[in-house]
Amino acid sequence: MYNIREWRHVFKLDPNKEINDEQLESICESGTDAVLVGGTDGVTLENTLDLLARIRKFLVPCVLEISNLESITPGFDFFFVPTVLNSTNPKWMIDLHREAVKNYGEFINWDEMMVEGYCMLNPDSKAFQATESKLIHDEDVLAYATIAEKMFHLPIFYLEYSGIYGDPALVGQVYQKLEKTVLFYGGGIENADQAKQMAERADVIVVGNLIYEDTNTALQTVAAVKDCKKLKKSKAFN
Repeated sequence: MYNIREWRHVFKLDPNKEINDEQLESICESGTDAVLVGGTDGVTLENTLDLLARIRKFLVPCVLEISNLESITPGFDFFFVPTVLNSTNPKWMIDLHREAVKNYGEFINWDEMMVEGYCMLNPDSKAFQATESKLIHDEDVLAYATIAEKMFHLPIFYLEYSGIYGDPALVGQVYQKLEKTVLFYGGGIENADQAKQMAERADVIVVGNLIYEDTNTALQTVAAVKDCKKLKKSKAFN
C-alpha cells in the first residue's frame, strides 16, 4: 500500500482534456509520486475509464479524485473524496457524500478512500464557482486547517488556488498549523522555481494545468520538488 505521507509531487490529469501518448508516458515515467485523475466539468465515466486504461500501462500510483457520482469506477489505487470547507452549499460538504454512501456504501473499500478538506481560494476559477465557495480571510483558512485536523481528523487538507499562484506565506502558516494532516497545494505553478517555493511550505505539490501548457516545464517540477527540503515547523515563513 502506498503511503501519501511519503509523497512530495503529484501530477493531476483532467479526463476532459486532451493529452497524447508521448506526453502521458513522460508524465507517468517522470518520477512523480502519483497521478491524480479529476476535473471540474466534462468528467464522464467514459473519459475517466479511457484515461485510467492509458495510465495503467505504467507503474505510477493512480488516484481518482471524485468529480461526480457518475464517473466513479474501480481500478484506481486510491479514491480521494473532496469536501469543500468554504462552500456555501452543503451539497459540496456532505450531501453528495451521503448519496454516494447510500448508493455504493456496501462496495466501498474504506482502506482505499481518503477525504480531502478543500479550501477554494481563487474566486475567478471554475472550481470556486461550481462549488459555490465563498471568499475567506487568511485567519479563516488557518481555522479551517485546524478544523480539518483536530475536529474532522481528515488525512488531507488541500489549498486550491486553481489557475493562479497562491500566497507562499499563507501556505507556510497552514503548514505550521498541521501536525498529522497532509497539506496539499495546487494552483498556478508555472515553473520549477515556483514548485520548489511551494514544496518548501507544503507536503505535496499538485501540478495540473502546466502539463497541457508546457509539458517539458511541467516535468522539471518533479526534480525541483524532490531536491528541495521543507522548512522546519519552527521557522517563520515569509
